[in-house]
Amino acid sequence: MRKKVIIIGGSSGIGKATAERFAREGWQVMVGAPDIEATQQVVDNLEGDGHIAIEVDITSDAQIEHLRNQAAEQFTDFHTLINCAGISRSVPLLDPDFEKWDHLLQVMLYGTVKVCRALIPLLQDGGRIINITSIHHDRVAYGSSAYGMAKAALTQLTRALAVELAPRNILTNAIAPGFINTPMSVKEDGKNEIETEWFQNNYINNDHLPLKRAGRPEEVAGVAWFLASPDASYMTGSVLEVNGGLTVTF
Repeated sequence: MRKKVIIIGGSSGIGKATAERFAREGWQVMVGAPDIEATQQVVDNLEGDGHIAIEVDITSDAQIEHLRNQAAEQFTDFHTLINCAGISRSVPLLDPDFEKWDHLLQVMLYGTVKVCRALIPLLQDGGRIINITSIHHDRVAYGSSAYGMAKAALTQLTRALAVELAPRNILTNAIAPGFINTPMSVKEDGKNEIETEWFQNNYINNDHLPLKRAGRPEEVAGVAWFLASPDASYMTGSVLEVNGGLTVTF
């Protein structure tokens, strides 16, 4: 029987690459993201047929309910849920605009929690949940308090779900990418941080990044594929670092 995967945040970057990998492996894919045009374009270009694009802003309870209803009608008893929704924005904790700071948690933490609450009842026993966290789940950069807090909480959510869902043999793991060259690498000033002198000097020239390059989205997608495969059948509550060796140099 053809397996099914739901990917939240699959309109670009790691989520898009993950959708492409699962489709290439013969799975039916549902991709959810706020930009329905970009999401539909991803789905239209996937290998195979029967894939579904759905517009969902995971900060909206109404849209999450719509996602649940669509999954119940067209994707019930699916095998894998991948939470990949993310935004990258530098907002200091004391920024006057609290809503701007809080929005990162609303998307990456509370949005993910609400997606899990909505979709886990539809997930088949023995299924998988894969959360995309970040190296920032245990490190800090200026202006990244909300981002880091959301990712740290997402790691703890992964571990909590591993315990709570073990009776159903649902395996829950996380992936913590480092520098991956995606649209999120382009900051508010329009510059891709991977291409800056700062990145070259700090991470390449000074050997803080052993592999001396940013990762590619498909390199994270491959790890997600592994976690959904039978080869990961005795893994739950784990966080896999995909960062080119970055965290071993600190």
